[in-house]
Parts: sequence; structure tokens; C-alpha cells
Amino acid sequence: MSSKKRSESKDITNLKVIYMRRVITLAILIFVCFLLQSTLFGMHDLDGITPNLMLILTMSFGLMRGRKEGMLTGFFCGFLTDCFFMQIMGPFMFLYMIIGYMNGFFHKNYMVEDVMLPLFVVIADEFIFNMSIYVFSFMLMNRLDLKGYFFGIILPETLYTAIITVVLYKIFVFINKHLKEKNKEKKNA
Repeated sequence: MSSKKRSESKDITNLKVIYMRRVITLAILIFVCFLLQSTLFGMHDLDGITPNLMLILTMSFGLMRGRKEGMLTGFFCGFLTDCFFMQIMGPFMFLYMIIGYMNGFFHKNYMVEDVMLPLFVVIADEFIFNMSIYVFSFMLMNRLDLKGYFFGIILPETLYTAIITVVLYKIFVFINKHLKEKNKEKKNA
């Protein structure tokens, strides 16, 4: 009886370690992407356009891990963005959460080797993200220059984000594979 309790206790401890490893890794990725997006890419922008690394991260974990993890990643990416760049809390948090949750629906169709699905998904996400910003930040303030906004901001940022996605997504896939391998080792131990 006592060996069964020790075995159950060991299993619970292993699950906690696995969970904490994933949480810490994701927190580091969110922080690094935020720093890169707001500092390095912010200083070296192309005509005021920077790639949306937080969106790439949210999309990647939505595809690789499913709706729940995509939504949680989106929540914390949006929370960080709202804390530093908005006067009110919530707009980016809500937007990233919805995008992460919607990307989680593609989790069943997701194959690690496929780069085209993430590329198409990030292009759609970027378009939805920027159109939402246009509607709530510009259109409601009677700034109706959609053509100028589309060709000046949406299209260049979408292309820039798509190009960065090809490289960054492979890094996120590598990290995800490494975490899964560590999880299997820990569960088997």
C-alpha cells in the first residue's frame, strides 16, 4: 500500500515538474518576443513597420498545443502589450486571446513539417489583427482612409510578419519538440 502511494506521489511530482517547465519556457518566450518586438525591431523598423512577434508566438502555440494554450498565450501576450502601450487594459489582451483560441482549431490539421499552414494562418491573423485596430482606433474616430491604411500599414506589416514567421516558427517548433521529449523522459522515469 505504501509503495502505491509513493508511486502516485512520484507521478504527481513529475506532472508538476513537466507543467512548470512548460510555463517557465512559455513565460521566457513571451518576454523575449516582447523585448525583441519593442526594442530591436522597434529601432530597426522598415518605414515604421515592425513584425508582430507576439502574434507569431500566439499563432504558433495555438497550432502546436491547441485552443486552451493558444488562448492563454494570447492572454499574456496581450496583457504585456496592454501594460506597456495602452492607457486601458484589455483591447490587445482580448484580441490576442481570440486569435490564439481560433488558431487552436487548426491543431488537429497541424503537422510539424508543414510550414505553409502557419504561414497562411499568420497572414490571416495579421489581417484580422490590423483590421480590428483600424476599426476600433481609426474608423470610430472618423479617419476613413482604409486604402492608405491598407497599403501603408496592413500589407507591409503582413508581409514582414510572414517572412519572420518562416524563421521564428521553426525555432518555436524546435522548442516545442524539446519540451515534449523532456515530458516523455520525465513520465517514463
